[in-house]
Amino acid sequence: MNGTKVLADTNVFINLSEGKGNIQPHLIDKDVCISVISEIELLGWYKISELDISFFKSIFEDCFMVDVEPGIKNITISLKQKHRIKLPDAIIASTAIFLGIPLITFDKGFANIDELDVILLEL
Repeated sequence: MNGTKVLADTNVFINLSEGKGNIQPHLIDKDVCISVISEIELLGWYKISELDISFFKSIFEDCFMVDVEPGIKNITISLKQKHRIKLPDAIIASTAIFLGIPLITFDKGFANIDELDVILLEL
């Protein structure tokens, strides 16, 4: 890895597993971080197959998993006060802000958060 870090949103991994979007060029030669929230969202889906579990777990092995720590919690509270945003999205955005790295996502809603550096992908 070259030390360039990014945080990948949950939808990046979903689209990657479905072969959608031009995602790989945005992840190659990057240190990819993932919020523990994305791990929970992906593996906690009630219809997940064993094949998808294996796929996601193999990807996670090459990522840096980031837990929610006090700094992320405090930023999340602030984002929830300022923006109309779901808690999982607020935690993911806060994680990128806390780490000082861009968030790669397909979700245009993240572009409304001024504090966040967003790399917006399209299908």
